[in-house]
Amino acid sequence: MANRKIKFYKEYFQDFYSELDERTQKKVLQVLVWIQSLDIIPVSLMRVIAGTKGLYEIRIEYQSNIYRIFCCFDKGELVILFNGFQKKSQKTPIGEIRRAKGLMNEYFESKK
Repeated sequence: MANRKIKFYKEYFQDFYSELDERTQKKVLQVLVWIQSLDIIPVSLMRVIAGTKGLYEIRIEYQSNIYRIFCCFDKGELVILFNGFQKKSQKTPIGEIRRAKGLMNEYFESKK
């Protein structure tokens, strides 16, 4: 059974999370626990963002709403959470992807 650590980069995830209602917060936490513990994370929960190197989105559906949380892996086991948003269209907005890529680059630069 996997034992991934989840870490937040700055306050981006917490800001997103604090705006969710209590039931949605519970669903988000449930999905994060699955990501921590499952040996193989199903694509229904997390997938790589096409055209990026190492950027993933955590996929959460709850009460006909769709939420996405951007993240990456660090040293294979640590999941770093960046920004999240409620998805309102079929495609993930390019502006949200750009923001997440920028945060990922900033995170890895800060580790040097």
